[in-house]
Amino acid sequence: MNRFLFKHIDNSALIIFRIIFGLLIFLESVGAIFTGWVKRTLIEPEFTFTFIGFEWLQPLPGNWMYLYYAIMGIFGLFVMIGYKYRWSMFAFTIMWSATYFMQKSSYNNHYYLLMLLSAIMVFQPAHTYLSVDAKQTPKLKRGSMPQWCKYVFVIQLFIVYTYASIAKIYPDWLNTTTIELMMKAKQHFVLVGDILQYKWLHYMLAYGGILFDGLIIPLLLWKRTRKFAFIISIFFHLFNSFIFHVGIFPYLSLAFILFFFEPKTIQNIFLKKKPFYNEAEVIIPKGNQFYVGLFSVYFIIQVLLPIRHHFIQDNVLWTEEGHRLSWRMMLRSKSGFCTYKVIDKNTNNVLPVKLNDYLTRKQQRGATTKPDVIWQFAQHLKQDFAKKGFDVQVFVNCSISVNGRPRQQLIDPNIDLANVKWDVFKHSSWILPSKLN
Repeated sequence: MNRFLFKHIDNSALIIFRIIFGLLIFLESVGAIFTGWVKRTLIEPEFTFTFIGFEWLQPLPGNWMYLYYAIMGIFGLFVMIGYKYRWSMFAFTIMWSATYFMQKSSYNNHYYLLMLLSAIMVFQPAHTYLSVDAKQTPKLKRGSMPQWCKYVFVIQLFIVYTYASIAKIYPDWLNTTTIELMMKAKQHFVLVGDILQYKWLHYMLAYGGILFDGLIIPLLLWKRTRKFAFIISIFFHLFNSFIFHVGIFPYLSLAFILFFFEPKTIQNIFLKKKPFYNEAEVIIPKGNQFYVGLFSVYFIIQVLLPIRHHFIQDNVLWTEEGHRLSWRMMLRSKSGFCTYKVIDKNTNNVLPVKLNDYLTRKQQRGATTKPDVIWQFAQHLKQDFAKKGFDVQVFVNCSISVNGRPRQQLIDPNIDLANVKWDVFKHSSWILPSKLN
């Protein structure tokens, strides 16, 4: 195992990937400012729905989140040019992770993936060539890297794509209901809006998505199918970029293909002046057991997290318990109607609550369809009314539709959500049983 992991190979792919990765996280950071995402998600809301347990992690007041994202963008540029690489990569990882955990109204699996990849990049020797660091400290300069640097990305991507494929094998995806609902939301697109409504295309996207996610990593690993897989990847990711507007992530996914081609090919295309390393030395560093142990634990967690919903009662599409951190991408469409009844314990009087007074439109979508967000809002109402001198109960009457089905009651309206605890590892009994087929 040590000989395999610490055998050195040419590092051209990692060097080019660092440059692309730095550029993309710069664009993601400053793009969030100029597209208004920071304003809509972190500045305008009165408060944010954090991951449960991270309530202490709130956005900076006023307009300071603009500066926060600008600083992340600067760290992205530093990563790109390889200046103070490890510190810059570590700082970006911490800052990005903080923004990930401080809000989930704009939850996206890709945000989670970027957090993981940023953490992995901290450990990568990606600044040993074509970097400011290597120029300022010549002893850093190196044309090789241990083989684990490549395979840590390959394994991570295999986990992501495999679970994404498996998650799609359920009735609403197989009969194209989910795809059809997604495409209806795109019918206003110029030129392609009408084409996206064809049933044959829905079937092609549904089954093509399963096959792509399930096979793309093996096809890229096999030399005979690598070029074909690369071409398919370009089409797949550009389609996602154009139709679903998922930021940098289609391009980041394409950048990973660098690690699947032969190092000599990457060196010939991108770094012709760089001497090619082909000595295949095995250099086992001090602390190698730490690296092996750390990544072993990491990947065990990555394998186990996406299957936890199988050990939680009821359908994850309904309860959302075990949905996040599980590579369950674009699998359901939800709509709902929800009312919050706040009752003064001392007088039994009903205290009026208007969602518009507390939540943005995007936050309201979560507070009417997702049980954990509904529970968090009930807790927020309790705290808000406590500041006004009221000890209250909060009852929720909520019915939702999953993937176009008739609405069903989601929350037990007789349970005071303001005074029940959230258990991370158990099913919440106040979520009523689903009737999903």
